[in-house]
Amino acid sequence: MTDVLTGQAAVDQLLEVLDLAPTGATTFRGISPPVGPQRVYGGQVAGQALVAAGRTVDPERFVHSLHGYFVRPGDPSEPIDYAVENIRDGRSFSVRRSVAYQHGKPIFFMSASFQHREEGLDHQAPNPPDVPGPEGVPTMTDRLARYPERLGIWAMIPRPIDVRYVGEPGWVRPGDRPADPHQRVWMRIDGKLPDDPLLHACALTYASDLTLLDSVLSVHGEVWGPGGVVGASLDHALWFHRPFRADEWFLYDCWSPSASGGRGLATGRMFTTDGGHIASAVQEGLLRRVEG
Repeated sequence: MTDVLTGQAAVDQLLEVLDLAPTGATTFRGISPPVGPQRVYGGQVAGQALVAAGRTVDPERFVHSLHGYFVRPGDPSEPIDYAVENIRDGRSFSVRRSVAYQHGKPIFFMSASFQHREEGLDHQAPNPPDVPGPEGVPTMTDRLARYPERLGIWAMIPRPIDVRYVGEPGWVRPGDRPADPHQRVWMRIDGKLPDDPLLHACALTYASDLTLLDSVLSVHGEVWGPGGVVGASLDHALWFHRPFRADEWFLYDCWSPSASGGRGLATGRMFTTDGGHIASAVQEGLLRRVEG
């Protein structure tokens, strides 16, 4: 546990992962962290694909939505090549298609739309009531200490995100998680990010894949791993509503409207500490039971 990269050191490594190397006018190459899971984390490839798309757009236009599909597992030991197609540059919007390749085959593709800031109608649904703040719930270190046998990949990978679950996480022991219609987590990048809005959007994209599918299991009191469920992200969509900083606390309020046919649908809303609705996410995942 003490050797795991955390805090600003882990954030600096994340910034290196998101800092793609240009290989052409609209092509880029990315790497994965030196220590990681057997397949590339979905939030990483989505965040990198958004970096690639954003670097081909007027910096005065800000990303407001993205829609992506995970089509093959990524190999973290190999670089990932990104190719960006300019779909349209209009008076107010720019649309890009960003495709991630390994070994000459696509592993992920995304459409992203960017817009000039505009004034207009402004409203939001109420934020969740009676949720304790981030300082009032256990830290990830406190949570992990209770389940040393369930550490798995958490014991090895860098942790650039401070994650604090309001309820029980999806990786506790089978039987230790009561059914709950919501999965609520406080998050923030665990260090300081530069002021670039695109970078904050990419960091939020990275974070948005981390706990979203937990909400499907939460409905049933199920857990990840032995005695529970294994899964993989199939697609991911994200809408950015208001300006934010990913290195400041936001509440990720997730729930699952449906699960069937070995798939589960999860949706989530992100709120700042003062209640501003900054983003919404939707994801479908493949979920299969495993033996204990």
